[in-house]
Amino acid sequence: TLTTLNLSSNQIGDVEARHLANALQHNKTLTTLDLFNNQIGAVGAQHLADGLRDNKTLTTFKLYYNKIGPDGAHHLANALQHNKTLTTLNLYYNKIKALGAQHLANALQHNKTLTTLNLGRNEISASGARHLAAMLRNNKILSTLNLLYNQIGDVGAQHLADALRNNDTLTKLDLGSNRIGDLGAQHLGDVLRNNTTLITLILDNNQIGDVGVHHLADTLRNNKTLTTLNLSSNKIGDVGVHHLADALQNNKTFTTLHLGRNKIGAVGAQHLANALQNNTTLTTLNLSINQIGAVGVQHLADILQNNKTLVTLILDNNQIGDVGAQHLADILQNNKTLTTLHLLCNQIGDVGAQYLADGLRNNTVTISVPASSISYMHLHFSCRHLLNWISAAMKSE
Repeated sequence: TLTTLNLSSNQIGDVEARHLANALQHNKTLTTLDLFNNQIGAVGAQHLADGLRDNKTLTTFKLYYNKIGPDGAHHLANALQHNKTLTTLNLYYNKIKALGAQHLANALQHNKTLTTLNLGRNEISASGARHLAAMLRNNKILSTLNLLYNQIGDVGAQHLADALRNNDTLTKLDLGSNRIGDLGAQHLGDVLRNNTTLITLILDNNQIGDVGVHHLADTLRNNKTLTTLNLSSNKIGDVGVHHLADALQNNKTFTTLHLGRNKIGAVGAQHLANALQNNTTLTTLNLSINQIGAVGVQHLADILQNNKTLVTLILDNNQIGDVGAQHLADILQNNKTLTTLHLLCNQIGDVGAQYLADGLRNNTVTISVPASSISYMHLHFSCRHLLNWISAAMKSE
């Protein structure tokens, strides 16, 4: 019995969408339909909406990378007011704009089943965010909302933050690449002090500096539910990291922190290392594409000798060199909890590779250095030698 149908990139268009819609009206088994990249416009969306209106089995509908626009979103919104089974709707990159967001928000005031909505890259702006925020104040079902790349700015962030004061169901919010800045971060930080449901907050590439991070860090001191925060590709620097590190010393629920591409140096790494002395919950730390160098790695390594919780450490592209590899190798001999270590593009040569291989003799950590990436990324890491030494180390056990 067919339950999943993937018709991605098939140039279906509006005409063929009508045939699919007719099938949906009568099908009793299909639960997932993927129509990614099919040149489906507003007319095709209307046909599909007609099929969804009375369908009793479909739970996941992916219509991302099409061109349904505001009118297509309106048709789907009408269907959502009647459909009783759909739980996941992906409309990423459909140019639905603020008007389309308004139509969907109105529908979700009444819909009782949709839990995941992806509206990323749809040009909804702050106006669209305002409509969605109004919906979130009353909706008791939606748990995941993706608004990546939507130009909502700090005003849109404020609308959503205000909605989170009353919403008690949303657990994941993706606001990546929205230019919310320090002010938007402040709005979110203020609300999260008392929010008890949001678990994952994604704010990568948002022009957030140390001021905005200070507000978010204050939130982490008292928030008891947020476990994952993505602040990659901002402009946090060592000062901003200091604020986060101070918060981590007291937080008892946080598990995952992404700080890639933030111009964090050795001083920032030292702040984080100090925090890890007392923190007993952080399991994943991403510091990729920063500037911590061998000195920063030494700070982290010193703490990881005794840390019992960190499982994944991502240090890709940090200029750590052979000396930094030696510091990491030293901890690998004693640390029993770290299982994944990413060291892509770090100017580690044969000497550093041997240090790491020696450290792995009594450790089961997985070091991520994809061989296929060596020439492409111009790595100075002799993967062949590392693999040879790892193989020899394993044989000697």
